[in-house]
Amino acid sequence: MNQPIVFVSGSKGGVGKSLTAMAVLDYFTAEHRYVRLLEADTTNPDVWKAYRRNVEGEVASLDEIDGWINLVNTCDANPFKAVVVNTPARNNDAVRVHGAILLDALKELARPLITLWVINRQRDSLELLNSYLEAMPGTVVHVVRNGYFGDVSKFELYQSSSMPETIQQRGGKSLFLPDLADRVTDELYSRRITLQEAAQQLKLGDRVELQRWRASIKEMMTQAGV
Repeated sequence: MNQPIVFVSGSKGGVGKSLTAMAVLDYFTAEHRYVRLLEADTTNPDVWKAYRRNVEGEVASLDEIDGWINLVNTCDANPFKAVVVNTPARNNDAVRVHGAILLDALKELARPLITLWVINRQRDSLELLNSYLEAMPGTVVHVVRNGYFGDVSKFELYQSSSMPETIQQRGGKSLFLPDLADRVTDELYSRRITLQEAAQQLKLGDRVELQRWRASIKEMMTQAGV
């Protein structure tokens, strides 16, 4: 089995997809695994701007069929590189229309498709997730509860729904992304640097906070089996 295709999604803005994508890239590079980025958020390509000096990749739209064809071709040409796709808000529309192109290619690609679906505490996160599950049958989806919106106990709407059981039945898990101090994320986005660069360049207290968070990310990714 070749390296995975990791979709970081949520299909709405402001849930923490970009930071999650950065965390995934950081995890792969820290583990000395080959990785490639496809930045599909063409309006705000923050992840690509931070990682373009350190990780091979490109900015490409998945709103049109050509983007999905190019994604499949990229995966085919780089079998030993994990491909991380940072998706934009509204991505469910494109998934419904064009997602079958990727699904139909997975067997020949010999790659697993793993989705990290980032949620906040609102109902629309779950409604969009349900729509995505219907559009991408047979794939593994992990739900990432973003700690920016509170600890695990705050995600009562998700926990009380049937979604955790549905996710588990599909081979996925309910994960938790711990909160990262605002002052650290502000540095990441304003300076457009990678997590590894930040771990070397920030002030000591900020570096300690970042290293704590990176360790939690490693634990989360290990739990997801990525």
